[in-house]
Amino acid sequence: MQIIRFAELKAEPWRNGGGVTRELARQAAPDGGWDWRVSIADVAKAGDFSAFPGMERVLTVIEGELLVLTVDGAEHPMEKYRPFRFDGGAATAAKLPTGDIRDLNVITRAAAYKGYTSIIELSKKRAHPVFGGQLGVLLQGQAKVGGSTGEPLELGRYDAVVGSDSDSPEVLGRGFLAVVSIDPLDPAS
Repeated sequence: MQIIRFAELKAEPWRNGGGVTRELARQAAPDGGWDWRVSIADVAKAGDFSAFPGMERVLTVIEGELLVLTVDGAEHPMEKYRPFRFDGGAATAAKLPTGDIRDLNVITRAAAYKGYTSIIELSKKRAHPVFGGQLGVLLQGQAKVGGSTGEPLELGRYDAVVGSDSDSPEVLGRGFLAVVSIDPLDPAS
């Protein structure tokens, strides 16, 4: 079982100085870039987003009240725990009407992968499995993760569990979990 501890991730400052990003996971691309990336960003200043042409983004506010994104001229108010999908190459700017926010970012190469983010409420009675191609990120509350072997491990806020189909980790507790799925697209379709 693999756990990515948020506290151990390095904060990378943005080029425009408006925030920092901590990368949870990525898949390298043959060109030296990446095919997909999952990260958590702290947005401390209104301003333009970096463009990712050929990519698709799913952004979810996970801390703070409100983010207003303007994507290609259209305003989109984003409330906590409501994922929003948009073209990564679009002209995008953010406003912070209620103060700083933290967001979960899923960026995928549009022709090769599709990213999804689901927010689920955890239960102390029924464990939630995290399958292959998924990351489970504890957003709020207290939870433990276990598999078929070993003692369950405590998750901290924003810790991520890497899914597996052979021995799916199971998350049990109280709070909210983001389940990020990265699905490869069939090139023939």
